[in-house]
Amino acid sequence: MRLLLAEDDPTLGPQLQAALQRAGYAVDIATDGVEAEIQGTLEPYDLIVLDLGLPKRSGLEVLGNWRNGDCRIPVIILTARGSWQEKVAGFNAGADDYISKPFQIEELLARISAVLKRSAGVVSGELQHDHFSLDEQSQAVVLTNGERHDLTGTEFRLLRYFMLHPGHVLSKTALTAHVYEYDEDKDSNVIEVYVNRLRQKIGNDLIQTKRGQGYVFGAKRT
Repeated sequence: MRLLLAEDDPTLGPQLQAALQRAGYAVDIATDGVEAEIQGTLEPYDLIVLDLGLPKRSGLEVLGNWRNGDCRIPVIILTARGSWQEKVAGFNAGADDYISKPFQIEELLARISAVLKRSAGVVSGELQHDHFSLDEQSQAVVLTNGERHDLTGTEFRLLRYFMLHPGHVLSKTALTAHVYEYDEDKDSNVIEVYVNRLRQKIGNDLIQTKRGQGYVFGAKRT
């Protein structure tokens, strides 16, 4: 899963980025409102964490422009100003959630996970399939027989994206865009390598290849 973090604080921004990366997200960072708006418009993020007090253009204006431009990426607002009027303004502008500074990173992670699952139509708190569940805290696969397989960072991001989009045909290009950060060296052919590694851990039939199209997670073989 790929996030945009729009935060201008030179200390907090990199700290949050590092914490989100440790939690298994690919994270790009923007330090002003103009940059954030451009990135959020052009890049296929799964969620945006948006500080309201950005320089050059306020977060509230950025959010309004996204929504007016039909950008439907889920947005969690961060702000040091926590009055109910500002919360209402944020929700009216199209925010999906709101968190006031200061906050604990665990709370932000929980809210991000909840918003991502809600936007994908997942009603339970745990990502699971008939044969396994995904432990998001330890970034591991837990099979129903108790067997456990640790995942690399890319494997974890890829499997979580698959599990949030079951039954969808996902091209290598789309998967690459959602599991790598903006400045990473992207090679869509490497996705095949990670898909094969996941198959070894969760079973060959759970990720089907659609020749010339991509992959489908959770589809039964016909």
